[in-house]
Amino acid sequence: MRPLTWLARLGLVVAAGALLLTSVVVAVAPRIWQVANAHEERPVELPPFTALAQRSYAYDIFGNEIAAFQLENSQPVPLADIPDDVIASFLAVEDKEFYGHDGVNVRSLFRATLSNFASDAPQQGASTITMQVAKNDFLAGLERDGTYKLLQAHYALMLERELTKDEILERYLNTVFFGNNAYGIQAAAETYFAKTVDQLEFIEAAFLAGLVRSPTGYDPINEPERSRARFAQVLDRLVEDEYVTQLEADQFAETFVLPERVRTTPERQYTRTYYTEALRDYLLNKSDILGETYQERYTALYRGGVRVHTTFDPFVQSYAESARNILPDTPQGFDAAIVTLDSATGAIRAMVGGRGFVANENETNMALAPRQTGSSIKLFILAAALQAGAQPDDLIDGPKTCILPNPDNPREPFEISAEGVGLATLDEMTARSINCAYARLSQIVGLNRVVDTTYRMARSPYLYLGQPEDEHPTIQPYASFATGANEMSPLDMAAGAQTIANEGIHHEPFYVEFVEKADGTRIYTHEDAGQQILDRGVALTAASVLKGPLERGTAREWPLETWTAAGKTGTQDDNTNAWFVGFTTRLTTAVWVGDPDAYTRMENIPEFDGRNREKVQGGRYPAQIWNAVMNPAHANLPPVDWEGPPIPPRPAMRLYLPGVECLVRRAGSGNDDGLGSATGGATTTTAAADDEPDGFAGPLGFAGGALGQAPP
Repeated sequence: MRPLTWLARLGLVVAAGALLLTSVVVAVAPRIWQVANAHEERPVELPPFTALAQRSYAYDIFGNEIAAFQLENSQPVPLADIPDDVIASFLAVEDKEFYGHDGVNVRSLFRATLSNFASDAPQQGASTITMQVAKNDFLAGLERDGTYKLLQAHYALMLERELTKDEILERYLNTVFFGNNAYGIQAAAETYFAKTVDQLEFIEAAFLAGLVRSPTGYDPINEPERSRARFAQVLDRLVEDEYVTQLEADQFAETFVLPERVRTTPERQYTRTYYTEALRDYLLNKSDILGETYQERYTALYRGGVRVHTTFDPFVQSYAESARNILPDTPQGFDAAIVTLDSATGAIRAMVGGRGFVANENETNMALAPRQTGSSIKLFILAAALQAGAQPDDLIDGPKTCILPNPDNPREPFEISAEGVGLATLDEMTARSINCAYARLSQIVGLNRVVDTTYRMARSPYLYLGQPEDEHPTIQPYASFATGANEMSPLDMAAGAQTIANEGIHHEPFYVEFVEKADGTRIYTHEDAGQQILDRGVALTAASVLKGPLERGTAREWPLETWTAAGKTGTQDDNTNAWFVGFTTRLTTAVWVGDPDAYTRMENIPEFDGRNREKVQGGRYPAQIWNAVMNPAHANLPPVDWEGPPIPPRPAMRLYLPGVECLVRRAGSGNDDGLGSATGGATTTTAAADDEPDGFAGPLGFAGGALGQAPP
């Protein structure tokens, strides 16, 4: 080529290059100006290392881990605890000049920036480790246009001024994403190799380093071929930089086994349970322990690394799970739910929501699900009646069939047909669970009063019933209340029984004793002095009366071996729901048995044994399951009984409900036909059902002074 021709062509190339450079500068200059002044618009606020997402844990009453909560599987670990060869493998693959540059690899950045500007979209990487930290900390969510790389470089330079190289590297190794929800080297080691970071081998660390560029694209579980090809590239890089020899690389390529599934370390295998799922829901939706807003609570639980110390007793839980297995499997899917509370505090010690928690398959927690209660509701009626002035030796009529007023629909009286005994004491009616007697008693006391007492005895953050002041509360003062037509959950029932067990003081059921930050700083401690819902004497009397079902009544087959207990059976119409709710001074346990999906009759079930095969009632499987929880839970503990009930302040009376009026007469005072005539010199007082005259503090709240007393 002639010199002149060569010079002419060179001039054209230079001119074209200058023109191209000018056009690039013109295009880039405004954006460079934005980047250069970015610190004025985007001040750098470096979050502390401890603010990185951390796994939260829940512990039982003995301090053993029972659950972990995390959105991102991120488990920060100090750089000093990461082996040198693990660090070396990441530097070799991701940024071998990390300790030599000031945060930016200029040549690679310029090449990538020109490429990206040409398309106004990201095409090339060239990010140093510092730039990746800047991206994760400051640029998440920003549109990746042509200025993105320059903005990333700007923040990287500022990071290099604010942090040491080791601090930057520590941030990187604890925040970089490896796929499969693993953020940071510790989580990645656990996820792919079921190891802690200090157990990683060099080649395993190199494999993890290779995932960083495209965690999804190189996912060994879902993209094994691409993952294997990427691993080969990593080996070539290690040979090129003389970290390994070619022979060693060939051996690694031949022997290294790609992870085939996501794993966890053996000491951190957690099984989701009904209790832990209820705990999670409680922390997020039912309390403000972790924050005032849902977002605050969510962030604290899934990113805050909090330590939640719960009320969970693993021993009582194991007894409950074993007891639930007493119920045989059936084609109908009958199941059992169990809740155990600490009688003195309301702490939730155990919870079984059914056959076994299975994510996305069997998640319905029947321990928190409302079902018709049957006669177990009578413990609330009893408490309300005693609080109003009734006594265990008061007489009430309990025939087999009765027709009672129906306040909800006066034109259609409420009819009951069930077991009856005629005239007997309230104590005996409780032991034998006579429906007509308790239906009458509920109206004598006043259905509104009974409903209000039920709400107050069972109140909790989880109360299915809603609140009595709601426009449409779940429990209504209907005549059918005494037969258990209203629905309550096992937790509701246990909460109400706990009030009696604790001498009238109600504690709302709770899951959390205290909460700490990861550094041990306590941020919450449970405090609840309780509320005296029932007079102490009333509660002691109720406990005494409720011993009857276990001693001589409907649950007499299942008393505890060494402790005195009290409780109430419940069986819904057609045997569709069966209950036993029982308690000692130490623990309160509610058991429900039925079909979780429908109201299915539990009659003539071939898989059931003994009398349960014919039909399931509260005194059968439910009481048996209750016994199987409570007996071992009280084993080897010295029995503690309640004090005896107070001496009745008056002679026994007869409780009447004639027509639509409530009438109370002294037992044996003359006319026993229940029509309210005052013969034999007896003093009688009447008032309309639920009518509570002002200014009276006498027995049962009806007008009069020495109610029912015959003159001397």
